[in-house]
Amino acid sequence: MTWNSSGSNNQSNQTAPYGFFDFLKKQVEIYVFVDPLCPECWSLEPYLKKLTIEYGRFFTIRPILSGRLMTLNKDNFGKPKRLKEIWEKTANRTGMSCDGDIWIENPITHPLYTSIAIKAAELQGKKAGRKYLRKIQENVFLDKQDISKEDVLLKCAEQSNLDIEEFKSDLYSKTARKALQCDLKLTKEMGVEYIPSLVFFNENGEEGLKLSGLYPYDIYVKVLKQMLQKDPTPATKPELVDFLSHFHFVGTKEISVVYDWSYEKTAKEMKKLQLKQLVEKVPVKHGTFWRYIG
Repeated sequence: MTWNSSGSNNQSNQTAPYGFFDFLKKQVEIYVFVDPLCPECWSLEPYLKKLTIEYGRFFTIRPILSGRLMTLNKDNFGKPKRLKEIWEKTANRTGMSCDGDIWIENPITHPLYTSIAIKAAELQGKKAGRKYLRKIQENVFLDKQDISKEDVLLKCAEQSNLDIEEFKSDLYSKTARKALQCDLKLTKEMGVEYIPSLVFFNENGEEGLKLSGLYPYDIYVKVLKQMLQKDPTPATKPELVDFLSHFHFVGTKEISVVYDWSYEKTAKEMKKLQLKQLVEKVPVKHGTFWRYIG
């Protein structure tokens, strides 16, 4: 993993409360280079959620599909046991479940189709695209679905509340393929050789700072503050029920990271909500996810 910086190291030590003007213009744009089949990119989810909750008023996230995994693991697609081993190790290390049995039971056939589908979803808006990417990740890492099959891609579109007819049309359009090519070109231009990678830009777009690989949460905060050249106060976290009603389906790991709780504390709090019939427990191969039903 590398930490490449071309930005300024000057940082104000002043801590100021956020106000109305913080919401008018986002001062930082974060390019998040991911691959839908990358378990480490999936493991980044808890940190992106926490960063967005605490400091989202200062930045926008722009997911970029790198295609790196398809290139780097081209040979491994013919070695299902090797891919299974990689996924299982990542799940145990990061706490974000990914079931490596998929490579034995239901291997991905055409990963390129998945990336095109994500770009097709983005044509309905950035939020729609991010929600669709999340559903793709849930289906592949938790449910062992071949996310390159059309019926699975359409199911993810329905789960994301996309306009299905529009999505079907865009799925086979030149526009979606061209958008993917733009992402791949950007990946090459920015010298992204490892996924996930985050590249932070300030509002002028003149300074860039790249983090390659997974880092502790505090590092992402430190880099954001460096780009802002100030030390803003993190926003107050939402009540747990509000967090769950917003995201609908989250892992114990995600809750623990966002709220700075131990797994034991998280399990205890979720048990309370389960008894109130506000959430449904969803056991997965490595750990537990929770579905909001309140």
